[in-house]
Amino acid sequence: MSDRNELARRFIASSDFAGADRRPLAGDASNRRYDRLHRKDGAVAVLMDADPAKGEDVRPFVHIGRHLTRLNLSAPRILMADTKNGFLLLEDLGDDLYARVLPATPEAARAEMEIRLYSEAVDVLARLHLAPLPEGIAPYDAKTMTDLAALSHDWYRSATQGEDAGLRDALTGTIRPLLDAIAPSKPVLILRDYHAENLIWLPDRAGVARVGLLDFQDAMSGHPAYDLVSLLQDARRDVPPAVATAMLERFCAQTGHNRVTMTTAFHLLGAQRNLRILGVFARLCVRDGRARYVDLIPRVWAHLQRDLAHPALAALRGVVTEMLPEPEPEILDVLRSRAARPRQRA
Repeated sequence: MSDRNELARRFIASSDFAGADRRPLAGDASNRRYDRLHRKDGAVAVLMDADPAKGEDVRPFVHIGRHLTRLNLSAPRILMADTKNGFLLLEDLGDDLYARVLPATPEAARAEMEIRLYSEAVDVLARLHLAPLPEGIAPYDAKTMTDLAALSHDWYRSATQGEDAGLRDALTGTIRPLLDAIAPSKPVLILRDYHAENLIWLPDRAGVARVGLLDFQDAMSGHPAYDLVSLLQDARRDVPPAVATAMLERFCAQTGHNRVTMTTAFHLLGAQRNLRILGVFARLCVRDGRARYVDLIPRVWAHLQRDLAHPALAALRGVVTEMLPEPEPEILDVLRSRAARPRQRA
């Protein structure tokens, strides 16, 4: 038995779930692992295993999770924590991810269900943005966003066509002033991975508590439109354009934001986010051997093109068009061919 498994065993043994059956759950793009614990009396919980030796830290999850539950939002309750060794025992919110509920809904009712679920998710954001920021939250400011947008050059461009310092400088020099111009006077908490794979439908709860929240440990303070972009420009599933338009209108109605100003910010932040994701997905393939993320790149590219079509982003569109190759099959094959050997997990 590895040292890590022995630490996990001891952690579980010291909890109310000692002796529970342990079954793996699907992971994510991080180094965290998840197991579901089944007790003989039917109780269940989730074990998060976030190894500090692999750069993981459960303390931000604990901090943000407790902030969300204080707002009566449905983050998993923390049943027990070992922050030193990177273990959390969490409330199990179930398996009804938006990404599973919607495809399983009969086709005749799916459009109505889609509007319902996305409306609930928008209402959560409106509620979250009313609350003061928790302490110690780093800003997701223009400089940070510019640096992250440049990942599209550093990994996607570099892996497929080679580096070009001039084009990288053109990208950062063009997007930075645009992002500075929309800097919010009152930043809000942004969860940053607010999409259908991280939202759980909890219909037996009331109000905004019907939306279970996962994967929020990277939360920062930023623009109110950012999580709306994450929700509606999902890298893993297509959100119908009519739904996206309706949700943007709902968000503005709920929060009082100007529709024109918010639409511009939505597309600029969408361009920034999708540039970042192109780089991250290429990095996951080339550096980490997770080639499956390459299959998601065409959808991210399509989101990026729709964002760049906004008139306010004309200059950025020109730079991106020159710098990044369209993800044609041969480009995606180049990325896959450069995939590192997948890392072995303990």
